Amino acid sequence: MKLYLIILSFLYCCIADAQLIDGTPRDTTFTVHSAYIKEQKKRPYIEIVKPRLPKNVKATENIHYSNPIPNRHLNLNIYRPDDECKYPALLMVHGGGWSSGNLSMQIPMAQQIASKGYVTIPVEYRLSPEALYPAAIYDLKTAIRWIRANADEYGIDTAKIAISGCSSGGHLAMFIGMTNFRPEFEVKNEYAEYQSNVHAVINIDGISDFSTDELTAAQESLSKNKIPASIKWLGATYEENKDKWEDASPVNHITSNSAPVCFINSSIPRFHAGRDEAIKNLSLYNIYTEVHTLDDTPHPFWLFSPWFDTTVNYMVSFMDKALKMKTI
Repeated sequence: MKLYLIILSFLYCCIADAQLIDGTPRDTTFTVHSAYIKEQKKRPYIEIVKPRLPKNVKATENIHYSNPIPNRHLNLNIYRPDDECKYPALLMVHGGGWSSGNLSMQIPMAQQIASKGYVTIPVEYRLSPEALYPAAIYDLKTAIRWIRANADEYGIDTAKIAISGCSSGGHLAMFIGMTNFRPEFEVKNEYAEYQSNVHAVINIDGISDFSTDELTAAQESLSKNKIPASIKWLGATYEENKDKWEDASPVNHITSNSAPVCFINSSIPRFHAGRDEAIKNLSLYNIYTEVHTLDDTPHPFWLFSPWFDTTVNYMVSFMDKALKMKTI
């Protein structure tokens, strides 16, 4: 049987066997707890960071922001200082291999960053058991248009909108920020009169190029009869659809309209894939970048102490700088 038939069969089984939550197929394999069980074997000192709402922050949760298809509601949460001022916004994208995870993974960071003078917005988007690339891109750009459409209600400065993401969420955040003003990467069925551009990107251990380390990892998984997350999401191997793999790589979409980027990385090189090339391409347009690599860290370091506070501080420091620069 040809490889693509094997993959299609596998994808069908994933959807058929996925846990149904509110009628939507869900992959629940990646959780904070499962990541902790895996990582604490090597680093017994780590602790899960739990949600903790600061006294000066108010929360509005489970807001419907989009109906991408009939009977499907996508949600987001909002955390902001408990006053009447306007603040910059940060859309926050969870990880999980484009297949698993949920917005709750971003809540601890969102709560703490909000206390620093930001409107933070963990967001739900469609994952691979439900919809393949580029559905997640469409959802996130819709979320940014929603932010602009509802800015007055939630006290948001629309000239200062950032996006962050962790792991696959970092890749998605990078993609959103590199494709500012690219209409081919959005479907404007909702909030069509608003723009989806962002002014800063925080990429936390997310790849920028599918055709380097991620491709090697995918090929190694296939050799062991395992279908990797990248192929689940893209729906084809590199050999079967090279154009799609390249199209899904943020490094290939950098223009003068791309946003400044902060890379916050673990000590695992695979998750830096495309970073240096992206920095080189951004520098051609004099677009600001900075890099922070945390020594001796596992991939999901942002979920745990002792690295949580450091990550938050890097994020806030970068936004304080980048959002004061010339807006896009």
